[in-house]
This record gives sequence, structure tokens and C-alpha cells, in this order.
Amino acid sequence: MQKVITQALLAAEAGALDTADPFGGSYFIEALTDELEERAWELIVRVDDLGGAVDAIEQGFIQGEIEQAAFAWQRAVESGERVIVGVNRFQEESEQRVELLKIDPEGERRQVERTAGVRSGRNAGEATRALQAVREAARGEGNLLPFLREALRAHCTVGELCEALREEWGMYDALHATP
Repeated sequence: MQKVITQALLAAEAGALDTADPFGGSYFIEALTDELEERAWELIVRVDDLGGAVDAIEQGFIQGEIEQAAFAWQRAVESGERVIVGVNRFQEESEQRVELLKIDPEGERRQVERTAGVRSGRNAGEATRALQAVREAARGEGNLLPFLREALRAHCTVGELCEALREEWGMYDALHATP
């Protein structure tokens, strides 16, 4: 019985119930595929018209499209137009208490100590050079991955790598982004 319920829920959420016989021939699937392809090409043409992907990003087009799609999706979920099993349909009758993760202060202290141990046990000059190489690579057009790998081999922390990239690229701020 559980398997039947699960299949029914998945069919509803996936949209398989949008047609009388979704597996009676491939028309339904082909129509969905054609619609997806058509919409993808429309976006590709719009990006090309803006001068390519980099220009589209710099003009805020990509971020705007993501924000608009997220807003439309959320509105469809909240109105019930888009079915999300367990969220806006097929919900449990009784509320289950969800146990929130609580960070153990002792575990946090141990992690801070481990990080300090890694930093004190590494070759400081090698780590500094690796971080500088990451910064220089971030300024260029090349592949950043080899430099990140080298920095990790030099025992640089993920936090240090993120900070180096933030120093070069800054942080995205949707409130102050230029469209």
C-alpha cells in the first residue's frame, strides 16, 4: 500500500496526471521536450542579443531571470497551482516536532582548535604563497581549480580561500546590484 501511495504522490508532483494517458505513446513527453527546447532557445537568443553570457551577467539579466523564475515558482506553490507533496498538498494531518540542530559548544571549540592546529602545523610561507597564487589566478581568465588544489595541499583552509576570492571579486549584493 505504501508503494502505491508513493507512486501516486510522485505522479502528482511530477505532472504525470496532466494528461489522460502519459505513457500511451510519446506525444505528451515529446510535447514537454519541445516546449523545454523552445524556451531554452528563447533564452539563448536573448543572451546572445545582450552580447553573450558575460555581458548578460554584467547587465544583471541572468540574476533577474533567476529572481523572476524563483518568484513565479514560489507564487505557484503558494497558490496550489504547483503541487509540492507534503508542502501544499498531501500533508500529514498531525504535526511532527522537528528537532533543530544545536551546535554543541564543546564541538565548536574542538573544531576551532583543529583549525588552529592545521594552521600552526603547516608551512606558513607555502600557505601564503598558495593563497597569493589563488588571488592572482582570480584576477585572470584562466582555470582557478589547479591553484585552489595547490592551496588545499598547502593546508589553507576553505575559509582562507573564500576570503581570498572575496578580496578579489567582492560579494554579490542583490540590493545594490546594477542591472
